[in-house]
Amino acid sequence: MSKPRLIYFDFAGSRGEECRIALHLAGIDFDDVRVPSAEWPALKPQTPFGSLPILELPGKPPLAQTNAILVYIGRLYGLHPKDDFAAASHEALMNYAEDLRHNVGPTMHIADEAQKRAAREELANNYLPTWGTNVERQLGNHPFVGGDKLHVVDLKLYMIVRWFASGVVDHVPKTVFDHCPKLMRLHREVGEHSGVKAWLERTR
Repeated sequence: MSKPRLIYFDFAGSRGEECRIALHLAGIDFDDVRVPSAEWPALKPQTPFGSLPILELPGKPPLAQTNAILVYIGRLYGLHPKDDFAAASHEALMNYAEDLRHNVGPTMHIADEAQKRAAREELANNYLPTWGTNVERQLGNHPFVGGDKLHVVDLKLYMIVRWFASGVVDHVPKTVFDHCPKLMRLHREVGEHSGVKAWLERTR
């Protein structure tokens, strides 16, 4: 292996995509390895924690867990705060974004349509608005979490909002975070960032 490899499912969203964008913004030439769903059962036992994404670096063991990958990239390439407290505050928001995924994830596997609808409506009416409000309180009057500079935490929040705003989560309104103007502003600003736009256009 002569250059880094980012391994994730063959899907332009969620945890893998935020890591891909971070690598792109860092200017790292990396292999974007996309695993077909059919190959995952055989690969899963070989991964550190039975999950993706994984970042493989020359001469180092595989690095798993999204936030660990993002913070590692961020620290090396100026995409994560140098100040310890600011870094911890960013990481708190990143962990909170993972909390959301852990709450929504189980509803992706409900086969019964009526049960899925009820579970999604519960999320839309209670958990998701509260999640958005809590994030909103952490944001200031700047484009990004840390002010005028984009960091990896912004990529993570962007991916969360993009997920729901796309309308792909059945029974959850696209407008579920519209009561959070600062969060929606962050989503727009990240989406308009030249480096982010370049990656998204390249991978369409």
